Amino acid sequence: MTSKLELADIQGNILTAYGRLGFPKARYLLFHVGQAEAGRALVQWLHPRVTTAMRWASSRPGALQPRTPVPRPAVTVNVAFTFRGLLALGVPVRTLRGLPDDYIDGMPARAAILGDDVLDNTPDHWDPVWQPDRPGVHLLVALNAQADAEGRPVPDLAAMTDLILEQVASLNAGGSEALVLLEGHRGPSARWQELSALMQGGQPTPVEHFGFMDAIGDPIFSGQYPEGEEQALAIGQGAVDGLGRWRPLATGEFLLGWADEAQEVAGAAMPQSFSRNGSFFSYRKLHQHVPAFEAWVGATSQAFARAWQFQSVDDARQTLMAKMAGRWIDGVPLIAAPDIAGWVEFNRRYPAGTAARLRALVEFRYDADRQGTRCPVTSHMRRMNTRDSLDPRATAEPKERMGSALNNRRRILRRGLPYGARDDIDGEHGIVMICHCASLSRQFEFVQQQWLNFGLDFNAGNDSCPLVGNHPEGARFVIAADPASGHPPFIATALPQFVSTRGGDYFFAPSMTALQMIGMGLIDPT
Repeated sequence: MTSKLELADIQGNILTAYGRLGFPKARYLLFHVGQAEAGRALVQWLHPRVTTAMRWASSRPGALQPRTPVPRPAVTVNVAFTFRGLLALGVPVRTLRGLPDDYIDGMPARAAILGDDVLDNTPDHWDPVWQPDRPGVHLLVALNAQADAEGRPVPDLAAMTDLILEQVASLNAGGSEALVLLEGHRGPSARWQELSALMQGGQPTPVEHFGFMDAIGDPIFSGQYPEGEEQALAIGQGAVDGLGRWRPLATGEFLLGWADEAQEVAGAAMPQSFSRNGSFFSYRKLHQHVPAFEAWVGATSQAFARAWQFQSVDDARQTLMAKMAGRWIDGVPLIAAPDIAGWVEFNRRYPAGTAARLRALVEFRYDADRQGTRCPVTSHMRRMNTRDSLDPRATAEPKERMGSALNNRRRILRRGLPYGARDDIDGEHGIVMICHCASLSRQFEFVQQQWLNFGLDFNAGNDSCPLVGNHPEGARFVIAADPASGHPPFIATALPQFVSTRGGDYFFAPSMTALQMIGMGLIDPT
């Protein structure tokens, strides 16, 4: 049965990817709390303005409408804290010590786990606002906004920003620095992190700077959608058993205080109402080296075209990029369309904008491609969501197979938006990746370390993800060939660094109940 979530108690950006639902613009403000009383006053002021998970009326044809819809805002407001932020706000130590070690440490302290201690990922390359010698980041206020007909943020974004800054100024009356807006973001504004979906003709597109369609296949968990929609949406995006049946993932994999895939409710900070309905997330600003990517793909495509005898270098280029991502640039999975001809046929069979296409983009498994001749086992998509690839009973009778059981404990909710433009003169373009989960170490850190930066689980040694993994000297990407094709495996060599960390930390997005506790300074851990 679908979990009945307390939607009015959950912050909306946990359940909802705003960028896909009409909010293609965003602005993230970071604050340092110098005085606990002023910090709590700001949290109290923000509390009634925070956007919850209460459902808006849907404009999608055939979508189930909520019984009690709330108005869709022009700008959403959400709030989160680092561990040191909670400490600065005066949350009792007895509550703080119940929080998990990964969150307490913070992202910079776990650089060796994340691969942020090598190449140009290290903190000395981060934006000034994230540098360790600067005042610590305590509070994140995330604003997501609708766009006007010309593709610009609606005026409400600037108005909400001004309103927040006016409130901060009033709390700093007398010239104190009780609250400090932390500046030092690289890009169009040093005062805050500006984000935007890539626009075309004034309309947002679901494409990132390398040219791939993004935000496909996010996990579906119990209670996230109305019961009548949830089971259908879980197909291809939830958990799958050995017989190919799909179901939503357990709520507790993403929301604290709920049962997870192990049918356990993880221990958390006391009182229980402080943790329940909250979620942890990693905030990572990732710079994309677009010129390096395009130059390497261009050169490697020519060698690939010769090795596999493509009709054109462009066909080789499209295939190489698809093999790296696990999908063609328009999101079509390689499992469904392993070559150019299959890609053309898929697009003919499933026209853009149809419900059938949306389902076909996510409804697949890897059980028939264990050698990775259709979709490489080390491609980005197959690493991020292994589906049934790692089923240890994959060769057993169907009823004995585990399906995606080993993968189900590693899923993460991806949020965030791109920043910058491909043609920025200063080269400031990438994505702010926000990954929600109940356990940063078991979910986000495991995927980042074991699946993106190593290849042992895929019998690929230390080969990392060809798109977002670390690429030291000698990095390579192996593309398996179907023996029937007569082609040899293609080894793409000398991969440069395509994505580098430019800042971030671990945050806790509390429930509305906990947010009120923090603002009022009334938390009783006993």
